[in-house]
Amino acid sequence: MEQREIHLEHLRSAEGQFRLATATRLAVTFDVQPLDLPIQWSHGKHIFNYSEIALSNEEANFAAWNLQRSATFLMASAILYAIKGSFQNPKSHSNPQVINAYQIVRMIRNAFSHNPFNPVWHIDDDCRNKRFEIEGVIQLDCTSLDGKAFDWRDYGGPLAILALSRFVRYDLLGDNKDQKKVPLPKRVYVQQGDLIFMKVDEIPVDAVPVKVERLPDGGILLGGGHVIYPVNNE
Repeated sequence: MEQREIHLEHLRSAEGQFRLATATRLAVTFDVQPLDLPIQWSHGKHIFNYSEIALSNEEANFAAWNLQRSATFLMASAILYAIKGSFQNPKSHSNPQVINAYQIVRMIRNAFSHNPFNPVWHIDDDCRNKRFEIEGVIQLDCTSLDGKAFDWRDYGGPLAILALSRFVRYDLLGDNKDQKKVPLPKRVYVQQGDLIFMKVDEIPVDAVPVKVERLPDGGILLGGGHVIYPVNNE
């Protein structure tokens, strides 16, 4: 298998890992993710019983959040190695998009490398006052970022790294657009940031009515900068 195809396969795999981690986190949040584990699991010389490996709901929520974060690290690493393996001297490449993609993903990878569970930005001296951007995909302003705790919002959120991986695959490495058929979900979710809505056929009987004040344009504040609007005038 040629080197380009190897990098493309690794990028597809990393994207799949991120999508699966996102699905797992969503399922755990809505308590529809099974947490079943073997009553007894033996492998080689080791034997663990259910009580030693079982997850509580609280542990599962935290683990699902960390799973999505670790998938971000994995995807950043795959993107970085794909760029380094496909372009000579990407730091000084003639294509500014290669430079920006390389610098952004390198610094995301480096933030996790030193402490994956508590990532911190480590910005090189020659990048500390620079802003790297691929328009419509991802941006990272390195000003005053060195030494700060890693935050998705610094580069546009968790979907930005997925968008960067797809940009590298399609625009830089020339991968073909995905043509795939996927089944529709059993439950309909809409997510904005970390705010998640689930469509229901009727209002649950134990739902508690709340009094809200509408904005002049009919919207309702949900907190955290989120606003919901009615789909009609009712």
